[in-house]
Amino acid sequence: MHVDRVRLNAAVRETAVRNGVRIVPDRVTEVETRGRRVVSVSTASGTRFASPWFIDASGGSARLLPRTFNLPVSDYGPAKVAIWTYLNVSESVEGTTLHAEGDCPAYMDWVWEIPIHSHMLSIGFVTPGETVKALRAPGQSVESILRTQLDRFPRLRDLMRSIPDISALVTSYRCRVHRRIFGPNWLVVGEAAAMVDPMTSNGVTAALRHASEAAALIAKYRYRQHLPWIAAALYSRRVQDVARFFNCGIEKVIYEGTIRNRIGVRTAGDVYTIPAWSLNNIYARLSPRGVVSSMFFCLLFGTFRAAASLLHAICKSRQAPCEAAG
Repeated sequence: MHVDRVRLNAAVRETAVRNGVRIVPDRVTEVETRGRRVVSVSTASGTRFASPWFIDASGGSARLLPRTFNLPVSDYGPAKVAIWTYLNVSESVEGTTLHAEGDCPAYMDWVWEIPIHSHMLSIGFVTPGETVKALRAPGQSVESILRTQLDRFPRLRDLMRSIPDISALVTSYRCRVHRRIFGPNWLVVGEAAAMVDPMTSNGVTAALRHASEAAALIAKYRYRQHLPWIAAALYSRRVQDVARFFNCGIEKVIYEGTIRNRIGVRTAGDVYTIPAWSLNNIYARLSPRGVVSSMFFCLLFGTFRAAASLLHAICKSRQAPCEAAG
């Protein structure tokens, strides 16, 4: 299930404003720090905001506080590019569909088809940035690249034939996970803390989860001068381990060819999806916060990563000539 982001954003904004939040459209240009403590931020308009507490939700591109404090980071997979468009249709399919070719590519690209609501589809293409760079070199437009990729799949080919002109949107990203995303009076949330691959369908879920946990921590300890180290470190560890769990699994099992080409696209999808979505669902229901529950889930996520690495090593040791994997 996917939400209509325009409606979700409007609903969240309305709730925030109703509860006294003042929204200032501006860009932060400077962060004033005192050791590991954030004192204030200054914006492009010349305004200075001082506060006892800060939450960085600046997104995967800006990563304001991770850059300011040079937080340690791990990258997963190559830089990728997504090209997509929105199509008005008479009737959309129910549920998300992912399209990929099973001809044993060394690194898989894929096409998504997501119903935003009953008469609108989001359709897009994800591939490594180097691939798009090579396709753009001869002067090919992003709209042309998107059409070419969609034409590989009969359903989408038929759909695109009825739409002569499309306007494509483009973004680039790198899946990464920051460590120690906390300080005495600040926390990092959302894609600024950890960029999870969009194929995991965990981006919005993670952002709302981080925001809820970070806000709850600050609300609980707002009368202190700083966040308790253990509580903040546990928050950081939960964010880190969940994101590593998703990124490590999808890179080794789906994107890279070692496992996928050995067991087939559909089986690889099950090997990744069943434990990933099941553990995410259990985590959401139990909402771990304490030391024992947090470390228990971190152990579970670590066990899955270890299992994916072991399966990757086994498949690599038995690698055979590539066969079509449907």
